[in-house]
Amino acid sequence: MAPIKRVVVTGVGAVSSAGVGAGRLWDAAREGRSCVTPLTFPHPYRGRITIGAQVRDFDPTLYLDKALMPFCDPVTQYILVAADEAMAQAGFDRSTRLGPRSGTIIGSGIGGMTTIEAGIHNALMGTGRPDPLTVPRLIPSACPSNVSMRYGIQGPAFSVASACSSATQAIGLGVQMIRAGLIDIALVGGTEDHITNNAMYAWEGLRVMTPDFCRPFSKGRNGMVIGAGAGLVVLESEEHAQARGATVLGVIAGYGTTSDAKDPVRPDMTGAAAAMNAAIADAGLEPDDIDYINAHGTATIVNDVTEAAAIGLVFGDRAPHVPISSTKPIHGHGLGAAGALELVVTLGAIRDQIAPPTINWREADEKCPVDCIPNEARRMTIKNAMSNSFAFGGINAVLIVQAPEAA
Repeated sequence: MAPIKRVVVTGVGAVSSAGVGAGRLWDAAREGRSCVTPLTFPHPYRGRITIGAQVRDFDPTLYLDKALMPFCDPVTQYILVAADEAMAQAGFDRSTRLGPRSGTIIGSGIGGMTTIEAGIHNALMGTGRPDPLTVPRLIPSACPSNVSMRYGIQGPAFSVASACSSATQAIGLGVQMIRAGLIDIALVGGTEDHITNNAMYAWEGLRVMTPDFCRPFSKGRNGMVIGAGAGLVVLESEEHAQARGATVLGVIAGYGTTSDAKDPVRPDMTGAAAAMNAAIADAGLEPDDIDYINAHGTATIVNDVTEAAAIGLVFGDRAPHVPISSTKPIHGHGLGAAGALELVVTLGAIRDQIAPPTINWREADEKCPVDCIPNEARRMTIKNAMSNSFAFGGINAVLIVQAPEAA
């Protein structure tokens, strides 16, 4: 049996509420600087929740050709800009054609929500004829297909839709394809923008949104805050990266995914724990080897309690002492993009050996016995990090990320 190929990260890119660029996202996370602001909408909004982590002042024409724009919902614009950044860091330029030994997998919970909402508004209000490119713009597969066309990716290209685990599953599938020898290089990540009138109404109806501050793992927390944006990483087999002299930013050493198979919206600690254990085992590690966890940490009452309990099942007596943080109060809950944005943050934490803080934290919750790095970043040794994503429907996905020298 051939040895499993090691999968390395050679480029990262992001568009988020912190701005364009993975560096801006990491700076905000490290500094504990919230990018949550009052929301703006194209139509009058009567909702109670008026804050979110929107992508602001983003001009796609600065990055994308005019001829491409009619095919691109904002989620596609975001992922293309993130892809350009990641590919440039990996040492490629826009003339690159990656060919048949490459793939792209992009996670998105919905796809082109802005296009969907605009089409519905036009239909109901009678403001004009249907845009003939509505369908190719709104479908989730528009994201990977446009990435494939941009960089000549002729291998697997598809989207993953598993709610808040979408991006992490997309990244994990890319890892598995490279390990299996199906491809040598993959552009993987996630993109989302649910900050539209109707989508925000829908989220508000679930009663999981905070009207003021997102406070993961803190006593008195009252819900999450929606974010938008995209994150993308370039994955390569170690041999492929070495052959072209690429700089390795990190190693995706483990991936685990499970299903609770229990409830559409209520999470289960055993399913989450199983995903964490699977990822640790896939990396060839033990729980004691994990130095830091980038938690799912939505700041809803049930989710945080469940994640803390799952961490307890995996780490046992050490659970209250494993440093963890949720960066969702900074960049918002990116939904289908969350795992990609948080992987970018986790790679920054490994590079700089600084664990970002869980901001807005006020008081320990006895039902969440975790070390959540409250309010201030912590300088520490991070060789092996875990990034958690847990979704509606009980879909769990976890990545283990290693520092290049630790692998």
